[in-house]
Amino acid sequence: MPGNSFGQAFRFTTWGESHGPEIGCVIDGVPPRLTLSETDIQHWLDRRRPGQSRFTTQRREADVVQIVSGVFDGVTTGTPIGLVIENTDQRPRDYSEIAEKFRPSHADYTYSKKYGVRDYRGGGRASARETAMRVAAGAVARKVIGDDVTVRGALIQIGEQPIDRSEWDWAEVERNPFWCPDVKTLAKWETTLEAVRKDGLSLGAVIEIVASGVPVGLGEPVYDKLDGDLARGMMTINAVKGVEIGAGFATAAMTGEQNADEMRAGTDGKPRFLSNNAGGVLGGLSTGQDVVVRFAVKPTSSILRPMRTIDDRGRDTEIVTRGRHDPCVGIRAVPVGEAMMACVLADHMIRHRGQIGAFS
Repeated sequence: MPGNSFGQAFRFTTWGESHGPEIGCVIDGVPPRLTLSETDIQHWLDRRRPGQSRFTTQRREADVVQIVSGVFDGVTTGTPIGLVIENTDQRPRDYSEIAEKFRPSHADYTYSKKYGVRDYRGGGRASARETAMRVAAGAVARKVIGDDVTVRGALIQIGEQPIDRSEWDWAEVERNPFWCPDVKTLAKWETTLEAVRKDGLSLGAVIEIVASGVPVGLGEPVYDKLDGDLARGMMTINAVKGVEIGAGFATAAMTGEQNADEMRAGTDGKPRFLSNNAGGVLGGLSTGQDVVVRFAVKPTSSILRPMRTIDDRGRDTEIVTRGRHDPCVGIRAVPVGEAMMACVLADHMIRHRGQIGAFS
């Protein structure tokens, strides 16, 4: 199975299955002499870890990361960095009833047809368990991009309930299990998801990732556009079905005048943009404004309601997916989206330095 790696100059490869003994990743391209410890990575993994509220899967994984290569005396050596996380709460028996059935909206059918074999234990390689290693790689990427660049994410919609953007408070994001920047909407989400959870159903969500302090010029103008790589990165996250940069699809309803991010002379010699419909990227290159990406996550496919499907012999049947599942998988996608943003920025930052040198 190819396609387990992401990035060019900063490149990570993940491996492992949902209910296997371990998951891990190898990161290539990390410059030497960067300070890095397991504690640096663990901080970000703890934000994604399952079982932290009744609104996420109750699978109990400590997600304790171990650095097995690429770091010596607390600094990176420039060699590949190997990271490993042990799976400690596997319950493959939860999936024994569906071993011969295809779960609707899952990858069961396509995997089976392509490879002739599938790991039915939580989806195997297709499971969102893999995203723990993306978050670990993202933690290393944050070291590469440095403290001048801030990457933050928030959940801005669950089901049909969007936040009130006029109430946006980044500080509030870190104080609640939904990563919600609007405390008033938070109460509505709690009521809605509690009802959905008890009914054995699920809801979709929209996540917004913002990178501030990004220097001008990251990206390439043709096939390696910064926004193109960001879109690809977000689309590789499990359950993501749509991505937009800046104003995104809303630009289709704008005039050229409304959409234009007009500029004025700034006091620091840099231009002052009057808006950011472009989401911080023009012509595939970063503008120096906030880079803004949003992505839509579909409702969790594993639900407790009976669903019509077929088995591996092509016969009609019904299925109920038991086990421990998120009523809204978008909640835990926020740290994953942050990680993919950090990885894309790290990749383009290294590539920019290799071609251009210092940022102007």
